[in-house]
Amino acid sequence: MSILLNSESRVVVQGITGRSGLFHTRQCREYGTKVVAGVTPGKGGIHIEGIPVFNTVQEAIRYTSANVSMIFVPPPGAADAILEACDAQLELAVCITEGIPVRDMVLVRQVQEKSATRLVGPNCPGVITPGECKVGIMPGYIHLPGRIGVVSRSGTLTYEAVKQLTDAGLGQSTCVGIGGDPIIGMNFIDVLKLFNEDPDTDGVFLIGEIGGGGEEEAAYWIKGNMSKPVAAFIAGATAPTGRRMGHAGAIITGGKGRAEEKIRALKECGVAVAPSPTGMGETVLQLMRGAENRATGRSPLPVVALSADL
Repeated sequence: MSILLNSESRVVVQGITGRSGLFHTRQCREYGTKVVAGVTPGKGGIHIEGIPVFNTVQEAIRYTSANVSMIFVPPPGAADAILEACDAQLELAVCITEGIPVRDMVLVRQVQEKSATRLVGPNCPGVITPGECKVGIMPGYIHLPGRIGVVSRSGTLTYEAVKQLTDAGLGQSTCVGIGGDPIIGMNFIDVLKLFNEDPDTDGVFLIGEIGGGGEEEAAYWIKGNMSKPVAAFIAGATAPTGRRMGHAGAIITGGKGRAEEKIRALKECGVAVAPSPTGMGETVLQLMRGAENRATGRSPLPVVALSADL
């Protein structure tokens, strides 16, 4: 089992005829993803490398039974593409597009929350269940099927964490990049709930960054609800107040959203926090060894109290 994606997922690519859409469609299909259709208004009826293209998502679903969308539509039309996926009642829409206006996403969230469609992103690397299905831009070869769930606001740090987990032999159950924009679909808690209910996920690694309060909210939810061990890393400990750091949502304002506050909340709620990007895999390894020893009644390995002073 996995969350959000598996080998049976059937993917339609909105924006398949664009350069980025086609490039990553090829990458996903080479990984083993079942890409069954593409959608570009006005180009319905053609085939691209054997993939049928339709004018609308509804048409694509009718003829191919697609249940997941990967969205590569440019920013001016990306919000409408998400709304079209919601109107078609797809199970999951993964929006990779960066630069969607916040005003557009306010409307999208109002509609999407009332729909049957789960939204990941925008401005995210996507979702991958290693060895089964990849819907996004992440490098598939660094992933290893395993039992650690990964949820992250940062694409690049996700790849680094995944590589370390793979090198440690832990592997991943599913990796979800939720995106770094101020308004996104699924948040940390939404994904943590799914991992907590997934019998094939034994532990979770959470990657946060400065800005917003999602990490603190996740920490308190973990303390009150999570039955599985969680480790984390928070990026941006040295970021100056008021400066935007990469993502549109990664900005400290009014003294809020600082890395120190997030780290403190996570630690107080029992989450092991990695000391640096190079220690992410080792932190998870120690955490899981301790959990295994406690479960078997052996004397647990000490989990080092870690900070995130970068």
